[in-house]
Amino acid sequence: MKSDPIETITHSWLDDAHALVAGSLFVALGMTMFSYAGLLTGGVAGVAFLASYATGSSVALFFFLLNLPFFGLAWFRLGPEFTLKSFAAVALVSVCTALAPKVVRFEFLNPWLASVLGGFLIGFGLLALLRHGASVGGVNIVAQWLQQSRGLSAGKVQMAVDVVVVLAALVVVSPARVLQSVVGALAIGAILALNHRPGRYLGV
Repeated sequence: MKSDPIETITHSWLDDAHALVAGSLFVALGMTMFSYAGLLTGGVAGVAFLASYATGSSVALFFFLLNLPFFGLAWFRLGPEFTLKSFAAVALVSVCTALAPKVVRFEFLNPWLASVLGGFLIGFGLLALLRHGASVGGVNIVAQWLQQSRGLSAGKVQMAVDVVVVLAALVVVSPARVLQSVVGALAIGAILALNHRPGRYLGV
């Protein structure tokens, strides 16, 4: 006996707006925890952290600027809607990360806790954005394109790149911080690898 086809649920603009704000806030809070603990993350955000640590300038500014070139790929390969949503998410994460020191303060934050909890926050934020047709740019855009065009797991692609970027930071960061950052990258990738698979989520 044939089962009835599962009806695809379409997201409303309110659904997308809520996910965009919530996902961006989760990512920004996770990045803030990483920053307070002196940790790194992968992808473009990781490069932004390195640039910030090296120059003393805002990680939010570097995060926004370094993401700009990736929007060309997003526009031509993933479409204008995905690109515009992703641009809004990157802008919102950048603004929230810049404002975070004014509204959030960690008097004591264990780096191991920051790596796991911050990683989970970033992972769930990315998951919310991806499920509503957006990303936070950079490797996230490339991973989403590879999943759609090649069937590769976006979570596994993200995890692999993140770990490589974090390990590359050994030249400027202590081994202990790098190990803690690798734990954070694995926490982010695990959320995406387990929850963002082709065909698992039917909302569009």
